[in-house]
Amino acid sequence: MAISQVTEVIRIRSKVLAEIARMAYEDCLEKDIGNMMDTIVSEDGPRYRCCVHKERAVLRQRINLTLSQPLHVTQEEAAAGALAGKVEDMPFISVLPEACDQCPIDKYMVTDACRNCLAHNCINSCPKQAILVVQNRAYIDKTRCVECGLCKKSCQYGAIIEISRPCERVCAVKAIVAGGDRKAVIDHEKCVECGACREACPFGAIGDRSLLVQVIRQIKSGKQVYAMLAPAFAGHFGAKTRPGQLVNAIKQLGFHEVIEVAYGADIVTIKEAKEFLETVPKSRPFMTSSCCPAFVSMVEKHFPDLKDMVSSTVSPMLAAAQIIKNNNPDAVIVFIGPCIAKKSEARNHSDLVDFALTFEELAAMLTGKGIDIDTIADSGFQSAASGTGNGFACAGGVAKAVQAAVAGLEPLAAVISHNAAGLENCAEVLTQIQSGRLKANFLEGMACYGGCIGGPGGLANVRVASKLVDNFAKQSTAKNALDNGPAQTDSEKPGHWHRQSKQ
Repeated sequence: MAISQVTEVIRIRSKVLAEIARMAYEDCLEKDIGNMMDTIVSEDGPRYRCCVHKERAVLRQRINLTLSQPLHVTQEEAAAGALAGKVEDMPFISVLPEACDQCPIDKYMVTDACRNCLAHNCINSCPKQAILVVQNRAYIDKTRCVECGLCKKSCQYGAIIEISRPCERVCAVKAIVAGGDRKAVIDHEKCVECGACREACPFGAIGDRSLLVQVIRQIKSGKQVYAMLAPAFAGHFGAKTRPGQLVNAIKQLGFHEVIEVAYGADIVTIKEAKEFLETVPKSRPFMTSSCCPAFVSMVEKHFPDLKDMVSSTVSPMLAAAQIIKNNNPDAVIVFIGPCIAKKSEARNHSDLVDFALTFEELAAMLTGKGIDIDTIADSGFQSAASGTGNGFACAGGVAKAVQAAVAGLEPLAAVISHNAAGLENCAEVLTQIQSGRLKANFLEGMACYGGCIGGPGGLANVRVASKLVDNFAKQSTAKNALDNGPAQTDSEKPGHWHRQSKQ
């Protein structure tokens, strides 16, 4: 398996996940959970914090978050709760308080470039008189500073710099700030759980809670547990790993069946194309995609006046789950992909999807059970989805699929599509379309750069993964959704095909 930029943060997170998965499979989680402290953190190091006690405090919170249990309980209590199927009512993205303590809180700083010039533009521009000259150099009095940034703008030397925490800097919706105790605080009323802050934090102080143990518990209970693989799966487990090998490896984990979410993408493509033809421009000037839960959440929370522009069609994950439920109402359904936001979407649609895991968590399950994909036989897997359905994983893929379907349904219809990847870009494009500066009547919005393939729960470099997905998509028998007869038939069956806004 190919993993891009393996940092110490990723190593520790993967080790915790794999060890917990191993103990869950071997039925020794509650008994041996306490041993993880000595296994991962010892007096001999390696040391990332000030002392072994700090290391263990951080690890304790990381373990509890992985078990989806309260951060303050003991490891034994957390293990017992996870095995009992309990899940703490908490957001999927959380700050580990013990780990978050090493980022500076001062936003503006005077550097050695300050020459104590005669103009003193910084002093004159400050509305709070927070800048003084101390030892022949400007000094910012933090008790008066309101961090307006006027001093930085006025300094002709560029001697005043702005410092922002990595987590704050990457949050497009400004949902994370430094609290009074220097620890990051997430405003969950603004947060869309995209996971960008988790990836940006160099101290591993932000994590996503996992339902890995709860999934293994369902498998070991003998229930028919279905794995739904996101379209990005073809690009995240290495160029030498064949899809058939991955599918067989997942079945060795105990999953009853493996279903492609890309098949659900074909259904969504057909329905979104019909929705576009029915509503644009008759009842709305443009329509956006609805497959990315973080993008949809951003529109609903931060662009509420545009929420009616979002497609009413469910995401490919929910469409694929509906097909499974139609055939097996008692199925336990687990989505597996590179997306963290899918965890909250699954929580909000628990009638269809029981759990959501990332590729990182799937890799940990394989490691924990001692399964090496490279040694698994290739079953000669053939995708049930079209080429454009598999292309949903990459930026521009949804727009391409919908445009092809619209052209097939009504050749004279004019689709002016645009795709935006990254929430900042999505916000900018939404504003431009709304103001008329950008002419587009269909927008594909993706929270992650590169599209779903670039999700924070992935394993591979975006560029390499995109190429692998593209190669896999070209092998599909059906070129686009309208060529996929079974998907067209399933799209006409009864089911929950319309998403419900959470606002």
